[in-house]
Amino acid sequence: MVAFGGAFAVAGVLIPDNFVAAWAAGSETDGHNDGQSVTAPEPATDARSGLSLDTDGFLLSPVDAPTTIGEAGELSFQVQTAAGEPVTEFTEAHEKDLHLIVVRSDGTGFRHVHPELDASTGTWSVPWTWEAAGSYRVYADFTPSAGDAEGLTLTRTVEVAGDVTPVTTEVQRTAEVDGFTVTLAGELTAGEPGTLTLSVERGGMPVTALEAYLGAFGHLVALREGDLAYLHVHPEGSEPEAGETGGPEIGFTAEAPTAGRYLLYLDFQVDGEVRTASFVIDAVAGDGAGDEDAHSGGH
Repeated sequence: MVAFGGAFAVAGVLIPDNFVAAWAAGSETDGHNDGQSVTAPEPATDARSGLSLDTDGFLLSPVDAPTTIGEAGELSFQVQTAAGEPVTEFTEAHEKDLHLIVVRSDGTGFRHVHPELDASTGTWSVPWTWEAAGSYRVYADFTPSAGDAEGLTLTRTVEVAGDVTPVTTEVQRTAEVDGFTVTLAGELTAGEPGTLTLSVERGGMPVTALEAYLGAFGHLVALREGDLAYLHVHPEGSEPEAGETGGPEIGFTAEAPTAGRYLLYLDFQVDGEVRTASFVIDAVAGDGAGDEDAHSGGH
């Protein structure tokens, strides 16, 4: 089992429930949103939890994207300095200079992609079409090149016009994707590190042909339901060697900052194709929940 590092981290000051409800209401009032694709204001909190549009002298610009479902276009943005100057130099992390995560407020429509940077303008862009209307969180996960800067996650909210059918999450420990069955074992306890093990099967047989993707055999994104606090979790240790395969089990260590429901998304690669398996689990209260240490950490 490959041991994965990183602890769930959230801001010391969290978004109030009434703000979250108001934020989501723009796309879900009366079952539709007739407005343009816009970027909503965000409160400033700890960027490592993906709840802030600015931190440590860096700012995520407004996001330009198609305004309705089915409209082909580009999703684009800049990482800027506090003075509004575009940033064009980054430190590669997990084989990419920037990871872009997009997910709807109810946890559906998850996408993890890697846009291209126009170094002359500092604009990141990727071809984009919305498949469903609603309120979406856009996360830019990157490491500045200056000094000994740590990885940062900045976020904006984008509203997509159209009829919305919200999805209610239920605990889900088994996912079916393209003929693969992925099962999640283990528990989360708030304030205490725990082990999560994901097992990959196909046709009832264990899969031992997991390929390296972004420098690991598995890549996990975790979101806390409600405020969508974000953490990118990666394995500790050396990257797999060229041509090396792994599986069927992938192990993670994770620490939930609070009790509650968490949305997990596992990217894994077989035969050159990346699939995403989605899970929902509940973290129970532990002795360490609410301690200062539970609110610190990073990638």
